[in-house]
Amino acid sequence: MESTARVIRVMPNTPALVRAGASVYVKGTAATDDDCKVTQALFQAVGTCEEVSEAMMDPITALSGSGPAYVFVMIEALADGAVRMGLPRDLAYRLASQTVLGSGKLVRETGRHPGQLKDDVTSPAGSTAAGLSHLEQNAFRHAVSGAVESATVRCRQISSK
Repeated sequence: MESTARVIRVMPNTPALVRAGASVYVKGTAATDDDCKVTQALFQAVGTCEEVSEAMMDPITALSGSGPAYVFVMIEALADGAVRMGLPRDLAYRLASQTVLGSGKLVRETGRHPGQLKDDVTSPAGSTAAGLSHLEQNAFRHAVSGAVESATVRCRQISSK
């Protein structure tokens, strides 16, 4: 017997608290197009909102649901490095968080590939090149992408219970 409940499954994230969330939703079998429009309007009021398939929900949860925690660790790490180099902690947090915010906005608003934007900032033999080399030597990309993969696996384990 098919359910007549009009269900829409939504995955918001914590930046919705400051109207900068990344939300997705899956339309249930009995949900209407009007239900989707209402859902979209509600969640666009606190950020972005996109319709996705159910199969995408676990990796999305791992990416945008858990992603703020990964970004918070990165902000903390950027600030820790700046403090070790002599900046006051409050200034380091403000600059690190604004750098992340502005960089994300640049990716979204220009539509350019993050690699192109990275290359624009990187002068040959410069300080950015030295910092990027350190990140690559310490498997930064692998660590971040691995976090999304591990979180997806865990979501699938939880979902299967």
